[in-house]
Amino acid sequence: MVRLVSHTMLTNKYNQMILITKEVEQAVRESGIKNGVVNVVSKHTTTGVLVNESLECLESDINEFLQRLVPEDHPYAHARMLKDYGSTAGNPTGHLKSLLTGNHCHMLIAGGEIVKGGAQEIYFCEFDGPAKRTILIQVMGE
Repeated sequence: MVRLVSHTMLTNKYNQMILITKEVEQAVRESGIKNGVVNVVSKHTTTGVLVNESLECLESDINEFLQRLVPEDHPYAHARMLKDYGSTAGNPTGHLKSLLTGNHCHMLIAGGEIVKGGAQEIYFCEFDGPAKRTILIQVMGE
């Protein structure tokens, strides 16, 4: 059996980490699937999905780490006029941060619950907000 859920949210910051574990757990519960896998995928190229511990200090460390790796003031080739779009591409850092975090995660399901460590949480990461964003939650199994 396969169930696909689309979850839309409005982000409110340029760079933001949003816990989405509860939304994913709800999709698993509502699917009725007891054993299988859940896939969480962002539909956007300047966002990410990651699994980590939910601590404010760690969120700050992750954000600062990404800022050091992908500084806003670097002369990126993507930060120029794009004739195809008719506008300036001003979001190269969002694309590069997404490349580092990835746009998806996969978790196992056993007994109708996500199998995760006690400290593991699922995050949606905004790198080019504020914006309307959509993630897909696919639950597969029996």
